[in-house]
Amino acid sequence: MKKLRNWISIILLCLVVSSPFFAFGEKKAGQPNIIVVVTDDHRWDALGAMGNKIIQTPNLDKLANKGLLFKNAYVTTAICMVSRASILSGQYLSRHQINDFTTAFSPEALAQTYPLLLKNAGYKIGFINKYGVGVGSKNQPDEHFDYWSCTEKGQPDYEMKDEAGNFIHNTDKSGNDIQDFLDKFGKQGPFCLSVSFKAPHEQDGNPPRFIVQERFKSLYQNVTIPTPETAAPQYWNSFPEFFRNEQNIARVRWKPLFSTPELAQETTKNYYRLITGVDEVMGNMVAKLEKLGIADNTIIIFIGDNGFYLGEHGMEGKWYGHEESIRVPLIVYDPRANSQEKRKVVTDIALNVDVAPTLLGLAKVPVPAGMQGIDLMQLAAGRNKKPARTDFFYEHTYLGSPRLPKVEGVVSREMKYMNFIEHGYEELYDLKKDPHEKTNLAKDPKYKAKLEALRQRYKTLKAQAA
Repeated sequence: MKKLRNWISIILLCLVVSSPFFAFGEKKAGQPNIIVVVTDDHRWDALGAMGNKIIQTPNLDKLANKGLLFKNAYVTTAICMVSRASILSGQYLSRHQINDFTTAFSPEALAQTYPLLLKNAGYKIGFINKYGVGVGSKNQPDEHFDYWSCTEKGQPDYEMKDEAGNFIHNTDKSGNDIQDFLDKFGKQGPFCLSVSFKAPHEQDGNPPRFIVQERFKSLYQNVTIPTPETAAPQYWNSFPEFFRNEQNIARVRWKPLFSTPELAQETTKNYYRLITGVDEVMGNMVAKLEKLGIADNTIIIFIGDNGFYLGEHGMEGKWYGHEESIRVPLIVYDPRANSQEKRKVVTDIALNVDVAPTLLGLAKVPVPAGMQGIDLMQLAAGRNKKPARTDFFYEHTYLGSPRLPKVEGVVSREMKYMNFIEHGYEELYDLKKDPHEKTNLAKDPKYKAKLEALRQRYKTLKAQAA
């Protein structure tokens, strides 16, 4: 009888193991590979998938069409070092306190960033090009990474040299590093590679320049870029005196790049050319994943670190609260998802602070309580446990007036409130009626109640961000 029970147990075990419904715990799908790609100064509408009919981004468009495309993605602070710290930590500036180009994460804070959390979970981790938090060798956390190919400069150069001393463009160097990382770690188990392009950021200098690869210099040459509505002089002239001065960095950079129609055309085309260069690298990266046989288990997240004025409101750059400055492209492509989850346009508000908790969720790694973002996969699937995000707190307090007046506020899809905190100057825009933010309604009696409500909401969100 005992032998009979043993045989029955063996038969039942075989049936269970052979069943398609059987799985060994978390190993059912395995830990996915993750690649996080960040472009520098990449505004939301500089992507074919976001409706731009001129720019050529076929590889990114393909990822967007096969993955989740977030139509209303924003950064909580529009400047590179703060936004990159927010992407790494899942926190607002008010919490992570990285508000200049030299401050690095403390050892305790670094341990709570997504790369280190994934390393503790068994991932090989790599970082390429612009880490962006802290400047100089003493602030670089390279000893924690399995692969590190980053500049010690605050802003990388476009014109570089390879190991043989030959000229190479920054974007192409990043492309080579991606290939090198994948050759070394692509088949060594789960990996998380962070790629941080310089493009399409200008090369700082006097004057600043957009330095493109030789092969892209004739691209868009027969195209005429439409002039933005708010590029007209009256929009710059409508700003208050403290803002409308010749020391404002956004105006300083506007002069050599957008002050004539000819300059505006060439600057915008070069900006587009640099993005097309990134797109080419993305295509080569996907092809490498396919060649290695790991494409089906590699998640790709693509986001801009902040937006960019292309002459709107008489400015060049970012920093302030307009859509051109704070809104960015965001794609999450998970090849493992079912067809319904793969191809979806998400209109809910997504933020840069959501990147870290999202990829930790994808890797099935616990999200630290200190992270302030949400899991975008849960949001897209309608499974987010928190109430739907209807607005968010925006803050930019680096430097201050007169060069970069400090601004904080509240952004929703319907209304926007900005407070220049050094001057007590308020802006209020009805985004439904005025999507280009032409008319400041802060002193309009018809919007008095709305203004007061947003002032109170601003106080609430500011306290929550700390």
